[in-house]
Amino acid sequence: MKTLLLSMAVLATSALSAFAAEPAKMVDTKMGKILATEKGMTLYTFDKDAKDKSNCDKACLKKWPAFHAAAKAKAEGDWTLVKAADGKEMWAYEGKPLYMFVDDKMEGDMKGDGMGGVWHVAK
Repeated sequence: MKTLLLSMAVLATSALSAFAAEPAKMVDTKMGKILATEKGMTLYTFDKDAKDKSNCDKACLKKWPAFHAAAKAKAEGDWTLVKAADGKEMWAYEGKPLYMFVDDKMEGDMKGDGMGGVWHVAK
C-alpha cells in the first residue's frame, strides 16, 4: 500500500511539472491588461507580421528584439513558437509574434506603443 501511494505521489508530481508555465504574464497598466515578460518588460506586436510568422528582419530586431523562447520550450494553447530573422525560436501569442522595445529600460515602460503606427502593446 505504501508503495502504491508513493508511486501515485511521484506520478502526480511528474504530471504537474510537465505543464510548462506561460512564458509571459498579464499585468495591469493605465492601458488595461497587457503582456509582459516575467521581469515586467512590455511585449509588443507588429502589424506587418502574418499569423505565426515574423516579418521583422535582422535590422528590425536590433530595435525590436524578439521575445526568444528557451531551448526546450514547447508550444501550448495560445502560445506558439515561430522563427525570428536571427534563426532563433520566439514566442507568439494567439499567432502574433512578440517583441520587446530597445528603449524600454524599466519595468512598465511602454515607449514603443504606437511607434510608426505599426507597433502596439500586446494584449
